[in-house]
Amino acid sequence: MKTTHYSSVWDAISDTPQETASMKARSKLMMELSEIIHTRKLRQKDAAELFGVTQPRISDLTRGKIHLFSLDMLMDMASTAGMAPEVTISKPRIKRAVVRRTAVSRNAPAVGLGV
Repeated sequence: MKTTHYSSVWDAISDTPQETASMKARSKLMMELSEIIHTRKLRQKDAAELFGVTQPRISDLTRGKIHLFSLDMLMDMASTAGMAPEVTISKPRIKRAVVRRTAVSRNAPAVGLGV
């Protein structure tokens, strides 16, 4: 039996790199929003008012129902609460092709030129 290793849980459960990126961003925002609710000891009703949503949406958030939230919705919630969410982009490493050139001596006779 072959063991497969993934760099994150999202890589293991997602079908595409795009889905993985979305899941990572949404989960990060959901954790931060939930942390605010927890640290401020907010009731769901008060959190809903703070984030500009309904109480059932807060329940879904705190229960981790990631599939119910879009990235836009979570960014809006964070902004409404006075947070400053940012997107960071990491560029992929570009592997340079190695071009091997053989050194040709200037004094070496030209071969195959038919001159």
